[in-house]
Amino acid sequence: MSGIDGVKALVFDVFGTVVDWRSGVAREAAPFLAKHGIAVDPAAFADAWRRRYQPAMEAVRSGARPFTRLDVLHRENLEAVLRDHDLDPATVPEAELDHLNRAWHRLDPWPDSVAGLTRLKTRYIIAPLSNGNVALLLNMAKRAGLPWDAILGAEVAQAYKPSPAAYLNTAAVLGLRPKEVMLCAAHNGDLAAARVTGFRTGFIPRPMEHGPGQTKDLAPAQEWEVVAKDFGALADAMGCGG
Repeated sequence: MSGIDGVKALVFDVFGTVVDWRSGVAREAAPFLAKHGIAVDPAAFADAWRRRYQPAMEAVRSGARPFTRLDVLHRENLEAVLRDHDLDPATVPEAELDHLNRAWHRLDPWPDSVAGLTRLKTRYIIAPLSNGNVALLLNMAKRAGLPWDAILGAEVAQAYKPSPAAYLNTAAVLGLRPKEVMLCAAHNGDLAAARVTGFRTGFIPRPMEHGPGQTKDLAPAQEWEVVAKDFGALADAMGCGG
């Protein structure tokens, strides 16, 4: 039987690895942008919103602000991007802003995600290890049919990746040692940070995460324990039947 000796749980990066955030946010932003006369490509708007993601979390990681849920950071970032496009968010009804901010709750899985996770669940504990908050990940899973065994979220770990605590606290919540947990991700940096804490690693490239011009994370940057083209191939490599 194949797989990685001693691994009991597979935890997954979500944005980009399990779900297609760029297309989903662009789809949700398009009618909002049209209504408010913002002449920008919806995908470019999604990119601009996403670019504020890491800097916002860095303020938490550095201790400059207390732990703050991603929904709150996303809302702050959305308002900043709207100002960048000359729209004062104070002039937009709260219900509209809240609905657009929750676009991150309504992202579509990659075509192989649900079937692959379902297979992996037959042999392993499966859960997100995401910077998303619990409500976001719960709503996403219900809509998309993601068959998680547990929904953890960053506020469970009280840390944002790639801080070591994000990985170590997740393993502790699962009652497992780091070497019994494998992070599956489309991002080499995430895997590198997880490996330092003792996690096992699986790389699944998502070459369209950032659109057709993507230039990063197209190939493994280290010798990860598993490299799989999609979640079906990951299930094969981890010894899960079809």
